[in-house]
Amino acid sequence: MSIAAVREYFAQFGMADQVLEFETSSATVELAAQAVGVIPARIAKSLSFKVDGKAILIIAAGDAKVDNAKFKAHFHTKAKMLTPEEVTELVGHAIGGVCPFAIKEGVEVYLDESMRRFETVFPAAGSSNSAIQLTCDQLEQYAQHFVAWGDFCKGWQE
Repeated sequence: MSIAAVREYFAQFGMADQVLEFETSSATVELAAQAVGVIPARIAKSLSFKVDGKAILIIAAGDAKVDNAKFKAHFHTKAKMLTPEEVTELVGHAIGGVCPFAIKEGVEVYLDESMRRFETVFPAAGSSNSAIQLTCDQLEQYAQHFVAWGDFCKGWQE
């Protein structure tokens, strides 16, 4: 999977031209914020976990951290992040470009409440130098295999 796959995915919604591609890396929250020109919290980072042998993504604001107690209460298991190799294999995107678009079948996507305080957020778009600007409603609409909004994170309300 790649930025090309994400562009193709968004083409069905007439949104392919909304995918941003940068000359510099946007592989981390800080780099993405610099590339886009926003505060880091507005970057919608993709956190990859294994639950019941399957990959799940939690999309959260750039300043949020997964709260282990909240994670365990919701998923009934300890938060175990995927290795970079597992992310590529199970989700379909490499670290730095992971997003909830053009992903493999069976990957469940959860959106964290931490993003709702922003009018728009910027998730990656399949490569380590890409993003797309979406409202939270659009993110929910376009995220593949979207399951639910939830409160999975801490650190962003301080």
